[in-house]
Amino acid sequence: MKKKILIVDDEKISLMMTNHILSSEYDTIMASSGEEAINFYMEERPDLVLSDLRMPGMTGMELQQKLKEKHGDEIPFIFMTADKDDETESEGLERGAMDYIHNPFRADVLLKRISNILKMVDQIKGFKKASETDPMTGLLNKASAQEEIGELCRRAPGALMMVDLDSFKPVNDLYGHAMGDRILIRFAEILQSAVRFTDITGRIGGDEFIAYCQNVGEESVIAEKAAYINENILSSARELLGEDMSIPLGASIGCVFAPEEGTSYHELFEKADKALYNVKQNGKHGYQIYHDSLQTEEGELKTRSEERRVGK
Repeated sequence: MKKKILIVDDEKISLMMTNHILSSEYDTIMASSGEEAINFYMEERPDLVLSDLRMPGMTGMELQQKLKEKHGDEIPFIFMTADKDDETESEGLERGAMDYIHNPFRADVLLKRISNILKMVDQIKGFKKASETDPMTGLLNKASAQEEIGELCRRAPGALMMVDLDSFKPVNDLYGHAMGDRILIRFAEILQSAVRFTDITGRIGGDEFIAYCQNVGEESVIAEKAAYINENILSSARELLGEDMSIPLGASIGCVFAPEEGTSYHELFEKADKALYNVKQNGKHGYQIYHDSLQTEEGELKTRSEERRVGK
């Protein structure tokens, strides 16, 4: 798949010439202003932005800053400029630009500079992914899931779901840890298939998972996801362990909606945890949406962490 480059230049001739050079090797999108570039970035999510530095209305540096503020990413940027001022170039690099190329430029030089930058970006992404993901399932690890969900729930409404794989211990005890790992990997795949690619999923413990689904605020959606996950993990377990498998595998889900119940990760996590505890205490293999009146027969809900502390 070709890499995608967003070219931003208010000079039409320069924009068309740059596009002509790059379109032979990359998928290109052209924008004639910073405002237009912001809209294209949201729609296309390019791998790199090649922007003129001096533009009316919004400069290249201002465009870079606005995209960073809006999307929270370190977006690969290269500035094109006829300015020979070293201080300007230094300022751009300090703000996170990956390179400068001075107009007029040769086609082969531009292509080589962009190729080098994209290779560097791929290497950085590879290192970052290795440090952020759970090596077994490929989902985000606990720290990275907390960070990414924490950032997202502050700015986007959605549903935080804590998901436990019920009755997992007997799999390890009866079939061995290698088979247990296969079940966990399959469960992670099922969880990912139950949400959209724009949602965030992570593994936060041995058989404990978390997901944040953007723009989900209806119980019916959570009910459908819970039914899908439970149906598929049971059929997958029978496929892997045999049709005579008698372990009651399934999923318990505690859910809380943001921003109705808060926008802080820790606040939402605690409430989802309480909802999950309620599911665990009432038959498992289901879901519970958190609400203020959520109680157990003993009164105020305990979280699973509190349960562990008292040794129950």
